Amino acid sequence: MVGDWIEKNQEAAKKISEAGHELANHSYNHPHVNNLSYDQNVEQINKCSELIKKITGKASTLYRGPYGEYNDTVIESAKSTNHLTIQWSIDTLDYKALTGEQMWERVEPKLENGSIILMHNGTENTANSLGLIISNIKNKGYSIVPVSELIYKENYTIDNNGVQHKQ
Repeated sequence: MVGDWIEKNQEAAKKISEAGHELANHSYNHPHVNNLSYDQNVEQINKCSELIKKITGKASTLYRGPYGEYNDTVIESAKSTNHLTIQWSIDTLDYKALTGEQMWERVEPKLENGSIILMHNGTENTANSLGLIISNIKNKGYSIVPVSELIYKENYTIDNNGVQHKQ
């Protein structure tokens, strides 16, 4: 979650956490992180992490840069703040106001074990589409788990698409 959204929606963020969902860090105010210095990246991550901890009582451990951007500086900044970088593997394009059916048409052909599906809070149809998408995923025989259960935490490399590979 983006920190400034958490600031404005503290009760919603708290409810999401209390419902058992993992809140990961997505920067404080969604800048183009590839254009930031190491210190600016660290500041973005720390400011968001402080909000997550304040609101939920839980430390964030995962970081995804805005716009899917990452480079060596972003990765090192995340590591220095005790965050693992993550990336999605399927983009629903929910931010383009697609319907749930249209999002599912994007997800279904790419769905596989370990898929990380990109969706956004605060978009037009996302919340109303979750039931459809989740039930369709489960009907395909997949389970939905927190991202921290999908990713490698050690002995891995990240390719130029942001995908982890076990060493």
